[in-house]
Amino acid sequence: MRVAIACDHGGFPLKGTVIEVVRAAGHQVLDLGTDSAASVDYPDYAEKLGRAIQHGEAARGILMCGSGVGASIAANKMRGVYAAVCHDTYSAHQGVEHDDMNVLCLGARIIGPELAKEIVAAFLGARFVGNDPGQERHARRVGKVRKLESEF
Repeated sequence: MRVAIACDHGGFPLKGTVIEVVRAAGHQVLDLGTDSAASVDYPDYAEKLGRAIQHGEAARGILMCGSGVGASIAANKMRGVYAAVCHDTYSAHQGVEHDDMNVLCLGARIIGPELAKEIVAAFLGARFVGNDPGQERHARRVGKVRKLESEF
C-alpha cells in the first residue's frame, strides 16, 4: 500500500519515525513534506495529503502537526478524506475497521516516538470490516457519513 506522509513544523519531529514504521511494515511512502522545523502552515500540508488521497496516489495518509487537531480539521474539509486524531492504538485500528478512516492524524507535541510507532502500526494493520458478513452495520453507518458529505 502507498501511504502519504505530511506534516507541518510541529509534526516534523515525528516524521522520520513514522516513515521508518511505514517502510518496515512493507508499505511505500509518498513524502509530501515539510522537510524542516521551519514554520509552515498546516492546512497547506493537509491539502497536499488530501489531494494525494483524492487522486489515488495513496490509499492512506498520516498527517502530523503539534496537536494533530488542526491537521485533522483541515483534512476533513476535503471530499473523500476521513481523518481522525488518534493518540492510542485502539482508536487507530477501530477508526479504520468501523469508520473507514483513511488518514491518521498525530500530535507530535502530545505523543512520543515509541507510542507513535505502535499507533501507526495499528492504523496500517487495520482494514474496514463493513463488507464482512455480520458487519454490514458499519457499511451502513459509513454510507450515512458519505451522504452527509455529498449533501452539505
